[in-house]
Amino acid sequence: MIALRATNLTKQYGNKTVVNNLNLEITSGSIFGFLGQNGAGKSTFINMITGLVRPTSGTFEILGAAGNSLNDVRTRIGVLPDYSTFYENFTALDHLKYFSKVLGLKLTTEELKNVLRDVQLEEAMNTKTKNYSFGMKKKLGIAQALINKPDILFLDEPTSGVDANSILGIHSLIRKVAAEGTTIFLTSHNLDEVEKLCTEIAIMNKGSIQTKGTMSELRSQYQKSITVYVKHEMIDNETQQKLTIELSKLVKVLSISATHSEFIVQHESAIPELNKYLVMQQVNVYRLEVEEASLEEIFLNLGVEVRSA
Repeated sequence: MIALRATNLTKQYGNKTVVNNLNLEITSGSIFGFLGQNGAGKSTFINMITGLVRPTSGTFEILGAAGNSLNDVRTRIGVLPDYSTFYENFTALDHLKYFSKVLGLKLTTEELKNVLRDVQLEEAMNTKTKNYSFGMKKKLGIAQALINKPDILFLDEPTSGVDANSILGIHSLIRKVAAEGTTIFLTSHNLDEVEKLCTEIAIMNKGSIQTKGTMSELRSQYQKSITVYVKHEMIDNETQQKLTIELSKLVKVLSISATHSEFIVQHESAIPELNKYLVMQQVNVYRLEVEEASLEEIFLNLGVEVRSA
């Protein structure tokens, strides 16, 4: 099932095209990473999808509703903007009570407290937000986006300004919410975070999707070779020479030493063959590590500035 679909979606401001004939489909229940440089058109795309900006042309559907029928699904959408503003003299609990009424939700105080516990604000739920740090406000913004148990959740930089321990908690919560069926649409400057969390990733550049796929698919497109490091038992010079000759038929580049060897292969299918050969030669393998392209390296291959992601 498709949670979000955009077809030739375009937004122009005067003569400037910010989003250019963008086509995108996001599967329900996925954690979708949406990346790109500053000015690539990410925010404009999200603003169109959530009804804040009208497209110049093209169409989109969200949760089965056409773009001109968003009122039918607004209560099924959760949004965390990069910067959330709160009423300074309200506590976290006051905020959730207020916004639950705005959304027409009938939630008990205990249910709202549970949401605050999920975002690790249980100790500060009765503290006024004027005394909150930036990271605490970020957590409250996530709680506010979750109170309606949305079918699709937009998270813009959900962990920026948050301490390391809280980041782990937010990551765990994102996985939990997705496992329960909610589609997560995530933007983040933290490429390692996106790589760990997202089931699929799109990279936007100059108003268009430059590439899209799972990490495995992106690696296969942009990684020219794979480096394999092997730690093995001590082998003598004669065995090293034999392995060098025989394995040269299988791998692109190799370096074999007494206890550690390095191989560069063109495709991952060569890795089990490499391991199998070592075992057949009665070389005990203690550790085999594969160096794969990170999302940051894929960005560099695409010519995208990492710092602007």
